[in-house]
Amino acid sequence: MSVPISYLSVILIWSTTPLAIQWSGHDVGFQFGVAARMFIGLVALSLLLRVMKIDFPWHRKAVRIYLISGITLYIAMSFVYWSAQYIPSGWISVVFGLSPIMTSVMASLILKDARLSGARLSGMVLGFVGLIVVFIEGMTISTAALLGLTGVLISAATQSLGSVLIKQQQPDFHPVAITAGSIVISLPLFALNVAVDGGWPHSLPLKPALSILYLALLGSAIGFPLYFYLLKKLPPERVAIVTLITPVTALLLGSFLNGEHISSKVWLGTALILLGLAIYEYGKYLPHVRTWKVRWLQRPL
Repeated sequence: MSVPISYLSVILIWSTTPLAIQWSGHDVGFQFGVAARMFIGLVALSLLLRVMKIDFPWHRKAVRIYLISGITLYIAMSFVYWSAQYIPSGWISVVFGLSPIMTSVMASLILKDARLSGARLSGMVLGFVGLIVVFIEGMTISTAALLGLTGVLISAATQSLGSVLIKQQQPDFHPVAITAGSIVISLPLFALNVAVDGGWPHSLPLKPALSILYLALLGSAIGFPLYFYLLKKLPPERVAIVTLITPVTALLLGSFLNGEHISSKVWLGTALILLGLAIYEYGKYLPHVRTWKVRWLQRPL
């Protein structure tokens, strides 16, 4: 597949994933939605491993990586699927827009890479100010919306933590195998959630069924390899532009396809988050940017 088509595909998948997550729980429960997605995704990934002849190691280091990835996947997915019941789908993508910043901060803490430029610090502050603006909007709507935003923030932070912990392990095998291994670990936990939550639904309407299938095949089995393909073919700065586009497209799709109202506060918060992310990612190209040693990042955990 060509790089431009892959790039557009990743933007499309990431833009539609929040709405598909919300739809996948309609009439069947969010627990079933995520469990079914993981099961179908694992089947698809298993076929992909076989067709592409990718090794699926099960030695001690691989199992450790699967455990880290699987547990963080379980926590992140559980929170984001639960939260999707209470907030507009586009808000999910807006909060997840902060993931590159959260990942970098956690890498500084855990991997001891504590050098941050003045531009990056400015971007971090601006991004989190935007998040506060979105949270203020959630407070004016309902307590449930505020809890939903909190759940998405926990999900994004957990996903970022998982990325850093996996990098710390220095995996030396294919990312598709890591994805499959993480689902092997997390799927029993998702299935247990379904059993505790009341069991399998008696019927599966077309809308959640198609959403689950879309998330499993495009969101998990296709989207993830495409993203890593772009990382191999393009500079990280160009790949990072995806995170600047998808929050806006997700908000617009939620409005057009799901009738979600986008208030001026949400647009303002989104703009601040994206501006902060842009400064964070590309501020190093500004002239006379000095690198600071951030002392508070050097404290032991």
